[in-house]
Amino acid sequence: MARGGKAFKAVAKGMAVVASAAAVIERRRRAAMAADPHELPTEAPGPVPVPRTDPASAPAPVVAPVVASVAASAGDAVAAGAVAEPSAPVPAATAPTAPAAAPPAPAAHTAHAGLGREYHPGRPATPAEAVPWGLRVAAESTWRLLLLGAALYVIFYVVDMLRLVAFSVLASLLISALLEPSVSWLRRRGVPRSLAAGGVFLSGLAGIGLVGWFVVWQVSTNLPDVTAQVKDGVNQLRDWLITGPLHLTQQQIKDFADQITKAITTNTDQLTSASITGAQIAVEILTSLLMTFFTTFFLLYDGERIWNWALRGLPRHSRFAMAGAGPKAWATLTAYVRGTVCVAFIDAVCIGIGIDLLGVPLAMPLAVIIFLGAFVPLVGALVTGTVAVLIALVTQGPWTALMVLVVLIAVMQVESHILQPLILGRAVRVHPLGVVLGVAAGGIIGGIGGAVVAVPLIAVTNTVVGHLRRRNEAGQAVFTALEAARETAERTAAAQPAAAQPAAAAQPAAAD
Repeated sequence: MARGGKAFKAVAKGMAVVASAAAVIERRRRAAMAADPHELPTEAPGPVPVPRTDPASAPAPVVAPVVASVAASAGDAVAAGAVAEPSAPVPAATAPTAPAAAPPAPAAHTAHAGLGREYHPGRPATPAEAVPWGLRVAAESTWRLLLLGAALYVIFYVVDMLRLVAFSVLASLLISALLEPSVSWLRRRGVPRSLAAGGVFLSGLAGIGLVGWFVVWQVSTNLPDVTAQVKDGVNQLRDWLITGPLHLTQQQIKDFADQITKAITTNTDQLTSASITGAQIAVEILTSLLMTFFTTFFLLYDGERIWNWALRGLPRHSRFAMAGAGPKAWATLTAYVRGTVCVAFIDAVCIGIGIDLLGVPLAMPLAVIIFLGAFVPLVGALVTGTVAVLIALVTQGPWTALMVLVVLIAVMQVESHILQPLILGRAVRVHPLGVVLGVAAGGIIGGIGGAVVAVPLIAVTNTVVGHLRRRNEAGQAVFTALEAARETAERTAAAQPAAAQPAAAAQPAAAD
């Protein structure tokens, strides 16, 4: 009985050691889960499956060696044999049973396993999936727009640094678009290329020179009369300031004139620097004119080769698309320049006749200025026409100036509603709002030159983009048709053997 009691105590001690070890492991697991409630084991939930083995070869429970050693030390062979019997049945409380196969984890379990996290039904597979779709699209669109804006800023910065070259090339393109049809007509009549280009170029220079000479001649001829009329207008304005609603005195007007004279005499340095700046501007204008004439001649003489050379600088997969877009862009530019010249001529003639009938001096030079300003659509003729309004105000009085303003507004209405849609409607498919915004943006970026080239640049860009879009749509339609034809051929080829098998089986039956 004493030995049996010792053996029982040894078994109890072994069970207590196992229970304490299990308690320590459970406490550590709960402490880890309390530190991070979302940090779960990598394995799937549920009991760990144990492979089924033969009871004869299965190892004895952990408690069995402890009990056996205690019983051996006690010298009780019977108790030791009874406890260490490997073939004895294991109690249900201590023997692990092989459960059924664990259910497969969801698809997101694999993605979470790479992060060391267990699948959770309320947690996305990756952090990016936790961001709303609209916010992700907005973020990706924003950084692409920022990148595009940075590229445009760099382009504009480079163009501003090389503004003489840029404006010379753009002006040469506009002049070449106006003169190139004449060169093509001469070449179709058998005139050599060099002679045709040189003759048209010199004729253009002669025409520009004649226009400039006419303006200078008209101004120099009418300048004394205009000066006298301006003096009379200033005297009338002074009398109106004294006798009008302002009721100014002679002393106030004299003080104002003295202040203007003093400002002019005390700012000699600024005027000198302004004259130096004006000289620099004159040098830049002369350089730009020479560069423009030089570039225009070579565009007329060798424009096709220059275009082919520019195409070779593009990537190989883009050459065919741009080779088709180039002629369309040139046709758009040619039609725009022709239409603009026609509209500007009509505006200048109508406004010139109107101000001449109203008795405003310098009607012909003002008409030439309006013609040049009309190259800026919708607003150019109106802005340059204000010079005629001011001259009419100084020389003829407010009533004549008001009538000149009415003539300007009437001509502008005819241009925007009749001339622009009829003459430029097919060449420039740009909304009037886009024209006004483009002119404003071009004026802010490049001044007068930017305002002149803004609309043709928008028109050419619109033509090129439209051509490329239609080309891509046509290519997609061809690809879809080819795919449909291939699928039809495959279905036909698959149906032919199925139809041939019954026919082949019917032939032996007929022979029998």
